[in-house]
Amino acid sequence: MVLGTPAHNALNGTGGTPPRKNITRKEDVMFISINHLTKDFPRKPRALDDVTCDLPHGMVGLIGPNGAGKTTLMRILAGIIRPTSGQVLMDGHDLKDTRTRRALKRTLGYLPQDIEPYPQLTPLEFLDYVGVLKGIDDTRERMRQAHELIERVGLTDVADRRIGGFSGGMRRRVGIAQALMADPRLIIVDEPTAGLDPEERMRFRTLLAGLGGDRTVILSTHILDDIAQTCPYVFVLRQGRIRYDGPTEHLTEHATGRVWLTQPSNTPPPAGMIVANAVTTARGVCYRVITDTPPADAHPMDPTLEDGYMVLIEEHPDQH
Repeated sequence: MVLGTPAHNALNGTGGTPPRKNITRKEDVMFISINHLTKDFPRKPRALDDVTCDLPHGMVGLIGPNGAGKTTLMRILAGIIRPTSGQVLMDGHDLKDTRTRRALKRTLGYLPQDIEPYPQLTPLEFLDYVGVLKGIDDTRERMRQAHELIERVGLTDVADRRIGGFSGGMRRRVGIAQALMADPRLIIVDEPTAGLDPEERMRFRTLLAGLGGDRTVILSTHILDDIAQTCPYVFVLRQGRIRYDGPTEHLTEHATGRVWLTQPSNTPPPAGMIVANAVTTARGVCYRVITDTPPADAHPMDPTLEDGYMVLIEEHPDQH
């Protein structure tokens, strides 16, 4: 680990905002710079606290505990709410500017955690409506995109049925399709696979992975395996501050050589060990633990992104 990087700072408890990364700018990809962003809500803890970073192009993961500020940050980036202080620059234009916010709507695909497409509309009608809002004036082009996206999310057979009769997973797929209308340069998705079955989750993960080549896709989810499989870069937020900012594989490496699987036992691991998982067997419970001093007869395991994340969250409490 390189001294002075956000990974080093996070693991050693140094305070303050992590130093800004030098992000390579790719032509025709929206460049997003966040500077000292703070957001306060009345009678609540500070939601975002001096967030400063540049977002790379491609797939970017955003993870953190509940209440970390992830949804607040995404809503600011989507132009839905404004920060208390600080700024967001998109291609050098301040998001506080009304013209910038208006232009963003045409180049943004946003899937919030809770989306309720109009129940009286069919998927085709809803996507046509979204296309109008995004400035696609040509009716044929709107319908071409709508049909293509409905096929990509697996709703062709129900394209002419009213959304009100859909299951939660099907409505989620409609939401995914609307986020992709007008070929957006920036896509923000908040818990996109919530309510999807494993097959639907895999389909959407594959779809997302193919989108990050020529745009920025911000993915926030509690399913860290989805981040590990699709996002080369990840941010960790906790209590409104960036705790890690860097390659996903480097966060995983925080737990290298420290992950163990215990033998079946009826006795829980000693205090001080991070218990990542527990599986009950006929002979007792096998614990997946993160520790520098493994129990006797424990087997070493390859670390996962979740292991590295738990090291960051559990072993290095916030310092203000």
